[in-house]
Order: sequence, then structure tokens, then C-alpha cells
Amino acid sequence: MDAVTKAQIIQWLEKATTVLNENKAYLTDLDAAIGDADHGTNMARGFTTVMQKLPDVADKDIGTLLKTTGMTLMSSVGGASGPLYGAFFMRAANSTPGKEVLNCAELVKLLEDGTNGIAQRGRAVVGDKTMIDAWTPAVAAAQAGLQAGKQLVDTVQACVAAAEQGMQATVPLQAKKGRASYLGERSIGHQDPGATSTYLLLKALLDTLTD
Repeated sequence: MDAVTKAQIIQWLEKATTVLNENKAYLTDLDAAIGDADHGTNMARGFTTVMQKLPDVADKDIGTLLKTTGMTLMSSVGGASGPLYGAFFMRAANSTPGKEVLNCAELVKLLEDGTNGIAQRGRAVVGDKTMIDAWTPAVAAAQAGLQAGKQLVDTVQACVAAAEQGMQATVPLQAKKGRASYLGERSIGHQDPGATSTYLLLKALLDTLTD
């Protein structure tokens, strides 16, 4: 079936939690160079808290799962990443009410709406050296895959590859948003931690679909 099931959404969030915990030190090291040195800790804590809340809504629709994820991240993650990732999942929830499965178009819409939520919340654009540098090309690649009639997994694969390129492209940029922007030119040469956690989150989705 060329679709994402509710069970796979839960598996994605579980896998994301595992991956973020495994990469907690790495993300924190990236953040130590240009931020508050807490991105890895915050993301791992936030998603671990999500895992504690999901059993209560496991029998509900995909929209409810995503809304619960968003609200939990907003309330349990410190720094900028909680409100931004919270905005992603809240917007994603709005585009999936009552859904038990998502076709390729619905999944791409979820990613698009969620990214718009981040952009509006953080007021960042591509080139500002933020997670938007990974999300925007990822969504563009997913939209292109959908329009080209690609299978769902192939569409997500293109999305993840674009996110990875966007993440790597943050290294030479000077930060224009957030704590990193205070460093001016000293922010150049460092990979953005938010773009990195974005890539890890999308890679966890791909791994869920291909397992």
C-alpha cells in the first residue's frame, strides 16, 4: 500500500525519539559552538516526553497523535526548538484530522503545512542558518516527487536527501536568527543544530517506511 498508516506514524515518533537520544551529545556539541549547548538535551527530553503521552491517544486518529506531539513539545522543550517543532506538529495535525492513513499527497501536505508553521513562528527564510534551511528544500523535493508521480517511499527519499544537503549548506552561512546571530561572522563554519535535528527527524520517517 502506497500510504502511511497510523501505526507507522507512531513508529516514526518512536524511531525519532531513539535517534534523537542517540545523537543527543552530537546535537549539543553543534549547539555549543553557536548556541546555548542544549539542543540535543532539549530534543531528546521533548520526544521522550512525547513517548510517555502517546499511549493515552494511541487509539485516536493521526491528527490527534500529531497534535499531542506538538503540544507536548511546546510544553516540555526549552529554548527555541520547542515552539518551532511544536508549531510543525500542530500545523501537521491541522492537515490530518480524522485520518487513519495518509496517501503521498496527504503526507507531502503534512510536511508543507508543518514547515509553514515553523517559518511563521520563527520568521526565518532560507539562508538564515536555521532549521528552515533543511525543511524548505526537503518540502520542495517532496512536492517535486509528488508531481512527478513517484512512489511514496521514493518521494520521502528525495525529501531526506534534500534535507541533508540543506543541513550541510548551513556550514558556510552566517547566522541571521536566534542566539547564533549574536556571533556574527564567528557563526560561519558551523553546522546548524536545528537543521541537523530536522534531517534526523525526516531520516527517521524514511527508515520507518523502509523497515
